Amino acid sequence: MEYSLEKFCAETRSILQTSDNRDGRELIRQKLEQLLCSDEFCRTYVATQDESGKRQIYSDDETQFCVLVYNMPTDRTSPPHDHGDSWAVYGQAAKHTDMTIWESLPDGSLKLDPLRTFRLNPGEAGLFDVREIHSIQYPAGAKFVRVTGVDMSKETRRVFNPETGAVKETASAGAGTAPTS
Repeated sequence: MEYSLEKFCAETRSILQTSDNRDGRELIRQKLEQLLCSDEFCRTYVATQDESGKRQIYSDDETQFCVLVYNMPTDRTSPPHDHGDSWAVYGQAAKHTDMTIWESLPDGSLKLDPLRTFRLNPGEAGLFDVREIHSIQYPAGAKFVRVTGVDMSKETRRVFNPETGAVKETASAGAGTAPTS
């Protein structure tokens, strides 16, 4: 039997109940890669998605994590940002997404410096932990799944200008809109 959304969500809930930390989130990242290998999951939740933008396919009442699917119609590069007090695991379903992790410059200024860049290809997932500053870039037609620790439409996050060091706190985009992250 193929790995299902229901099994993924049950295992994610169990992981968060016992290990709501980076190690637990790494397990969730691995489980998301397993889910992306399920032809049934991809047919049901990814390939059939005709609408552009995002849609939430699961929200856990007990631990508050959410699972969303994205179908992005145009190329996009997000500014460096974090997810506030939440975390996110991105899993690539179609095309690719380039990920950059940023750090503050050693002089203590608010300016940012790219620390690491990597590409997610279909079937691969990446973890961004609480307050980890990152940006994403993807081509038109990219599809991905994102698991977050909370409903991001209610979470305040920081958005950075890497050249000037300007930081803006903002609420995330509401459901049905294209993601900043």
